Amino acid sequence: MPKNNNKAHIIVVGNEKGGSGKSTTAMHIIVSLMKRNFSVSVIDLDGRQKSLVRYLENRLNYANKHEIKLTLAEAYTLTRSTTGDLENMMEEDTINFSKLMDRLTPCSDFILIDCPGSDSNLSRLAHSYADTLVTPINDSFLDLDLLATVDADTFKVNRLSLYSEMVWDARKYRAIRDHGTIDWVVMRNRTSSLDALNKRRVNEALKELQKRISFRYIQGLGERVIYRELFPKGLTLVDIRNTEQKITMSQIAARQEIRRLMSELNFPGWQEERA
Repeated sequence: MPKNNNKAHIIVVGNEKGGSGKSTTAMHIIVSLMKRNFSVSVIDLDGRQKSLVRYLENRLNYANKHEIKLTLAEAYTLTRSTTGDLENMMEEDTINFSKLMDRLTPCSDFILIDCPGSDSNLSRLAHSYADTLVTPINDSFLDLDLLATVDADTFKVNRLSLYSEMVWDARKYRAIRDHGTIDWVVMRNRTSSLDALNKRRVNEALKELQKRISFRYIQGLGERVIYRELFPKGLTLVDIRNTEQKITMSQIAARQEIRRLMSELNFPGWQEERA
C-alpha cells in the first residue's frame, strides 16, 4: 500500500551497550512491517560494525543463492564526520542526517534507524527524531545500569543513568522542534524460560523505573539459539514459512514472541487490515 501522507513514522532502535539483540530486534521489526506491505527504509548509524546492513546483505545473498522471494528493504549507512573541529563535525553530521531524512520521508511509511552501542552526535540526533524509541536490554542488572543505578541491598532505583538523561534531552529537543513526543519502549531481551530470583528483581526494578522516566516496559525476545542462527542467512522467524527449513516447536514459540512484540509496539496502522 503506498503512502498517503508526507510523514514517515520514525523508529529508533538504540541503547549504549552491545549484545542486547538490537540488530535482531530491528530486523524482525523491519520484516514484520514489510510483510504487512508497509514501505520501510533503513538507516544504520554504526559505520564501523554495520551489523544491520550486513544482516540485510546476507538476506539478499541468501535469496539470490536459493532463488526464493524475500521482502527486501533499502538500507543506508550514515557515518559520522571526522573532519574539522568538534563544532564543524557536529554541523556536518546534522546536515547529512537531515538531507537523508528529507530524502526518505516522502517515500516511506516507516524509517528504522539503528544506532551504535555508544554515544555520538548522530545517535543523539536520531533519538531526537524518534516517534518510537525501542531500547532492548538484557535480563540483568548489568544492562539495567544503562537506565538507572540500583541499591545493592534493596534493589530499589537510586538515580537515572546517562542514557536515560540523554533520552530526556532528546524528548525536550523533539518538543521544541515540532511539538512531537517520543514513545519510549524498553524491551527485556534474552529472558530465560526458568524462574529465578534475579529475573524477578529485574522485572520489579523495571516496573518501578517506568513510572519515573515514562517509558513502556514490555517483554522482548527470549534466549533462543535460533535468533543467532538466522543472521548468516539474513532470515527472520517471520520468513520461516517461505523457506524449506523444517519448523520446530521452539520456532513456533519464537514466532509467537514476534507477534506479541509487534502488537505491543503498536505502530500506526499495525492493527488495521493491510491489502
